[in-house]
Amino acid sequence: MEIIEILKALVLGIVEGLTEFAPISSTGHMIIFDDLWLNTEGFLGAPSANTFKIVIQLGSILAVVFVFWKRMLSLVGLYKIEQDTPAKFNILHVVIGIIPAGVFGLLFEDFIDENLFSIETVLVGLVVGAFFMIIADKFGPKKPSINSLDEISYLKALSVGAVQCFSLWPGFSRSGSTISGGVLLGLDHRTAADFTFIMAVPIMLGASIVSLVKNWEAISFDHLSFYAAGFVTAFIFALISIKFFLKLISRIKLVPFAIYRIVLASVLAFIVFL
Repeated sequence: MEIIEILKALVLGIVEGLTEFAPISSTGHMIIFDDLWLNTEGFLGAPSANTFKIVIQLGSILAVVFVFWKRMLSLVGLYKIEQDTPAKFNILHVVIGIIPAGVFGLLFEDFIDENLFSIETVLVGLVVGAFFMIIADKFGPKKPSINSLDEISYLKALSVGAVQCFSLWPGFSRSGSTISGGVLLGLDHRTAADFTFIMAVPIMLGASIVSLVKNWEAISFDHLSFYAAGFVTAFIFALISIKFFLKLISRIKLVPFAIYRIVLASVLAFIVFL
């Protein structure tokens, strides 16, 4: 594996880590950096390139587990969170939250893979998702009624999970849809982000495992250094991105990210169509 390929893995790991959990669409960024520039399919082959994207996504998932390790362990009864009020947030909230997108994802997986992963559909997802985020900031409650994970009811968890179905459209963004939905349903921005990230772990992990099983034969020991470089880089930069985003979201909210998405869509359209 030449040094130039390792550098490509590092670049894509950085892109994945920085964009997977911010509400700016990792899919749109991957199109620009991989499909239109680095072209990992060109030297790995399509199956192995898809496997690489799964591997670096696992690096991002690990970063969420690292940031929320106390909550993660508390969900399975391995850690008791010390706080003034009882910890009411439990694994059932997460299960209820992931059911809608999980069901829709299984029912429409083939349709989505075959019909919605074009540049045109991603552009639509970027722009429509941006306006959804703007609507959430503009019309969400001025004084949120839910300010911590332990105040989320099962019904609210299901409602936020239902909104997450929008993220099945490539470019819409998982975090963009669920944080916006949470804000519209009365969660403050930080709580909506916390719930979004925790809920993303089983969904992304499950989808990644299914994809790895399907693409297992494409894994080549010749590419292990490439996979490892992307995985580690994605983990490090996802860790940085998540911690930075969680500190930032309560202050600047969603509109700046929405504006960035519209700019990204414009750049992508310019590159592809002009």
